[in-house]
Amino acid sequence: MRRRSNNKPIIKKIVAILVLALVIFLLMLLARHPAAVESYYSKGFYIGVSRVFHPFLNIFPFSVGDIVYIGVVIYLIYAFIRLIVLLFKKRFEKAGHLFLGLIIGVQSAVLAFYLFWGMNYFREPASVRLNLRDTSFTTADLKAVTRILIDSVNATRAKVTHADMAQSNTHIYNTARYAIRSLSKDSANFRAYDPDIKPSILTPLLNYIGTSGYFNPFTSEAQVNYQMPVFNRPFVVCHEMSHQMGYGAEDEADFAGFVVATHSHDRLLRYSAYHLAVQEFMYSLGGRDTVAHKELKALISADVKNDYKIEREYWRAYQNKLSAISSVFYDNFLKANNQPQGLETYNRMVLLVMAAYKERWPSLSH
Repeated sequence: MRRRSNNKPIIKKIVAILVLALVIFLLMLLARHPAAVESYYSKGFYIGVSRVFHPFLNIFPFSVGDIVYIGVVIYLIYAFIRLIVLLFKKRFEKAGHLFLGLIIGVQSAVLAFYLFWGMNYFREPASVRLNLRDTSFTTADLKAVTRILIDSVNATRAKVTHADMAQSNTHIYNTARYAIRSLSKDSANFRAYDPDIKPSILTPLLNYIGTSGYFNPFTSEAQVNYQMPVFNRPFVVCHEMSHQMGYGAEDEADFAGFVVATHSHDRLLRYSAYHLAVQEFMYSLGGRDTVAHKELKALISADVKNDYKIEREYWRAYQNKLSAISSVFYDNFLKANNQPQGLETYNRMVLLVMAAYKERWPSLSH
């Protein structure tokens, strides 16, 4: 006598899929209302997440999120192979269970992403929160501020010593943590709850996909590529920890990192910030006025130019098809999360810095 199939587990999984889909749909409805996201999520629920996740995960000297990612990838490879085997053996009921389970897993990951951090992508923009609404500027304005930044990068580079360039990663991380904690005491807009940075276990892979650091939205951990040029690391650390503050968009995290770094008295950290800013401003100026770009490029000191060369050569050594594929993926990821400019969003920090100079922030005007 053939045993009758029990459909209850499948029904339960289908119900779970529908419920998860409904919750995600409701979150996306909330995402259409930035003021509500700002009040109830970014200044409410997410702070609770930070107060729980940050101090607990800071206990571990390694990235828990990296371990989770490695485990998930291994399981997905196993699940895919098992699904193919079950289909090949015509064990369709078990294959169905596995497939539905994978759908639930993906939905749960999407829900966790938005609940634990991702809704910050849809909060009120930093230009509103920081009262930097006037982000318009002329080419003449851009040239003037670029000139100021070049003077700053030249001056800070001249003060950087060989000892500064030989700083250990631990010293760099501690300096950035101190800078963020110091600023968070003075400004609610830069408040962080037990911020921390960790060297990524996946750094060798990050090199090949052209990534200097990343924020894990599931564990709220900030990770940095600990092998890239030393003068790049301090600013990247501040950028990634800015995500822990709730700055979702990449241009906003760049700007927050810039503010944090330029408030610091550490020579390498300040230089790292101006190094990045000049790079972004020169890129924007080159798109508007090639003559002005050439004129200002001649003003950049030889040491700074040499650092840009070191940076280019470092990443060029790892360029491959994988980095191109990852760039396409991340570009679409940003566009799907309220950053329609995709990878170009990073360069939009220029808008915020320009607005800040217009406001004559003391921390940004020297």
